[in-house]
Amino acid sequence: MKSQEKHTPLSYVEVTEQKRLNEAREKNVPWKKWGPYLSERQWGTVREDYSKDGNAWDYFTHDQSRSRAYRWGEDGLAGYCDDKQLLCFCVALWNGRDPILKERMFGLTNSESNHGEDVKEYYFYVDSTPTHSYMKYLYKYPQAEYPYRDLLETNKHRSREEFEYELLDTGIFDDDRYFDVFVEYAKADPEDTLIKISVHNRGPEAAEIEVLPTLWFRNTWSWGDDEPKPILGQIDAEKIHASHPQLGDYTLQCEGAKELLFTENESNGYRLWGQHNPSPYVKDSFHQYVISGASDAVNPQKKGTKAAARYMLDVPAGGSKVVRLRLSTKGAADGFGKFDQVFNSRLADANEFYDRITPKNLSEDERRVHRQALAGMLWSKQYYYFDLDRWLTEHDSHPMVGSGQGGARNTDWFHMLNSDVISMPDKWEYPWYAAWDLAFHTIALSMVDFDFAKDQLLLMLRNLYAHPNGQIPAYEWNFGDVNPPVHAWATLFLYRIESELGRSDVRFLERSFQGLMLNFNWWVNRKDPSGRNVFAGGFLGLDNIGVFDRSAPLPTGGHLDQADGTAWMAFYCQCMLEIALILCDYDTMYEDIAYRFIEHFAWIAYAMDRMGDCHDEMWDEQDGFFYDLLHFPNGDSMRLRIRSMVGLLPLCATTVVDPASLDRHPRIVELVNLFRKRHPEVIQKISSAENLEKGGYMGRRLLTTCNRPKLKSVLKYMLDENEFLSPYGIRSLSKYHLEHPFVFYLGGQEYKVQYLPAESNTGMFGGNSNWRGPIWMPVNGLIIRALLQMYPFYGPDFKVECPTGSGNHMTLFEVAKEIGRRNASIFLRDANGQRPVYGGTKKFQDDPHWRDYILFYEFFHGDNGAGLGASHQTGWTGLIARALDLFARLKADDLLRVSSEVIATMTRQQVAGQ
Repeated sequence: MKSQEKHTPLSYVEVTEQKRLNEAREKNVPWKKWGPYLSERQWGTVREDYSKDGNAWDYFTHDQSRSRAYRWGEDGLAGYCDDKQLLCFCVALWNGRDPILKERMFGLTNSESNHGEDVKEYYFYVDSTPTHSYMKYLYKYPQAEYPYRDLLETNKHRSREEFEYELLDTGIFDDDRYFDVFVEYAKADPEDTLIKISVHNRGPEAAEIEVLPTLWFRNTWSWGDDEPKPILGQIDAEKIHASHPQLGDYTLQCEGAKELLFTENESNGYRLWGQHNPSPYVKDSFHQYVISGASDAVNPQKKGTKAAARYMLDVPAGGSKVVRLRLSTKGAADGFGKFDQVFNSRLADANEFYDRITPKNLSEDERRVHRQALAGMLWSKQYYYFDLDRWLTEHDSHPMVGSGQGGARNTDWFHMLNSDVISMPDKWEYPWYAAWDLAFHTIALSMVDFDFAKDQLLLMLRNLYAHPNGQIPAYEWNFGDVNPPVHAWATLFLYRIESELGRSDVRFLERSFQGLMLNFNWWVNRKDPSGRNVFAGGFLGLDNIGVFDRSAPLPTGGHLDQADGTAWMAFYCQCMLEIALILCDYDTMYEDIAYRFIEHFAWIAYAMDRMGDCHDEMWDEQDGFFYDLLHFPNGDSMRLRIRSMVGLLPLCATTVVDPASLDRHPRIVELVNLFRKRHPEVIQKISSAENLEKGGYMGRRLLTTCNRPKLKSVLKYMLDENEFLSPYGIRSLSKYHLEHPFVFYLGGQEYKVQYLPAESNTGMFGGNSNWRGPIWMPVNGLIIRALLQMYPFYGPDFKVECPTGSGNHMTLFEVAKEIGRRNASIFLRDANGQRPVYGGTKKFQDDPHWRDYILFYEFFHGDNGAGLGASHQTGWTGLIARALDLFARLKADDLLRVSSEVIATMTRQQVAGQ
């Protein structure tokens, strides 16, 4: 491998926050050591589940969480901690009426809600820089007693066909009787964090609130590891000293605190199990002290492993009060002398950073959505700790140690040791990483922090994560489940963007390629065991899109050939080919590997529509669409004629190859020509004569599972507003199936797939996931990417009707831009000042204290764009920031001139400040 070329940093690095990123990368200055790495829900997770039946939600409940010490992590409100989650900080609140201290978010479990697990709080990630030098968070806290029982009972008794019962529905925010609690963090230096808690009373009368900023150590000493116990102690009336054998010494200065409280981060065995407590000072002591008035619940010696500063605020109607704190290694005598100056400076740095990376031609509202989407991405980081070797041993389920008869999940993954800050889909509903989500996260994260984005991709390929057989872990409920193979695409994407910044990180590309090769081989060996180049991936992240649970044995027997699984593998081949072509320029040994992926792609594309009408191919010539193929045990087969995202994903398996990249490697051209001679029927089926002989626009070559006739046919469906094209993007299931559901009968049982624009009416894969109609941002992003790939091949003269039947013809570039516009309109104010994402919720639409705080949901209503599912899944929904950025910069003529991924040109414009 040739040595990497050194590049001169470009002028954009002069902004202050970018300097911090550079210092972190080049000098190991720990600007990212402290951040929002605390989960919002540790209870109910697989890690904390030590039950016999594997029911994680019921084993460790929200009611237990205030009293029970966690084994593998911590959670809290507006949480902040170090990157190993040893010392944690959060904000606890009490309005004088609630039955419990508000230390963490409340929500319903899968069995408690009519649409699956759901957080029942209102909070917003308002702002963050990539080093977390400045962060802002908003929590809306009612002044009346929080309606825990009402939310639980009402939701439990609603059917799947009814709406969820939300906190606003209870009337608790009527008359604006609530507090806006803003929590802000500003770093004076990497080990010195200023904290400001601003409490605004939005109600018509003065109201009291207790604020308890809380500092504690994650319990690492109670599990038989011989870990020394850290200590918190009072220095004086306003200072807490924290000493940890690994982390060192810190001081939390608490300006104007009424008193400092201390206890232990240990389970209250008496409350939980009726057992004797070795110490009277337990995890829920502050709850007992503040709410029950138990003065003996806290340690009078002012020491422990959990501490809080108590503030009792009387906030006037329409007014506010501020609490100021400072957490640092220094513990300066005057911790608040330049407090406001530091905050103002860090906010100015944040504004400077976002002004630099945000296109100038975005509107004010677009800039708001853009910045909050990226803030949500940055706030959704979480320290994730899980030692499967230890966990399985504790469950007596380790296959290599002990009896191995415990029956716990994930027994094949005993090699895993996860201990990293990871980008999470949602820190309440999904406080665990999901492999294919994470790949999409990096596309948005790369807009603000390339180093973190690249590290996230490499993480899944490392020995302590990826299985020795090459499989990438899916998610903690079942690490062995199968997610779509999108990591090669994300790797290529990041490499090309960073190359335009003057940092061609070939080492990153090669490191990724080695791990991806193992994973690619796992797919070939495990998901195509018959060697037919047809793949049955199973779950593939699309949950309940099919008529059957594709992760389970089919009720019919036999097996399923998946159009999406096969398309994903075609796409995987293309991305691996592109990476190999780049590496060929550094080492010719990659030429044979590059050819291998060309050949493999050709066979996969051919397998999807073999020569002749064999009735066993996924392409249906009569309908002009791709379908899954169901094989019966007797050898018969049938296409499952469901017009869904399954049939659109083959469109995404599209890559344009510039002739110059092949001309540099005649060995590859020689092998391709040999393949053409030996298998003319394959080439004839998958590629047009035009593509073969002279190429497309400017001589480019197109690798795709959708040649020109197929492309036109699939796009006709996709761009039909009565089928896939919603005012807000591409639906996951055609609206055609509203009146024409697909029905399959077996053994007297009916299996049905019907268009459902909102929540699911089936419990398959839980209740809050639905691929039978709603709009999902990741697949919309891949469709946009495919159209932008094809445009440089087909050029400006190739046009399609959009919408179908409208008489309005667009280029593929214009179609991509139109889909991006529709996606963005979900979040932007319309002509009436309403944001579709909030549907008919008047508080969010009309109230000035609500309407400009954006939530980035898991998926969106297929007809009206309302947000659905997890309310804070900025993860892949954060892609909207990339879409806004892309189409604000990219011009069709620019795209025609480039020979690689479109994003490269976009980034060049960004760096140049255009």
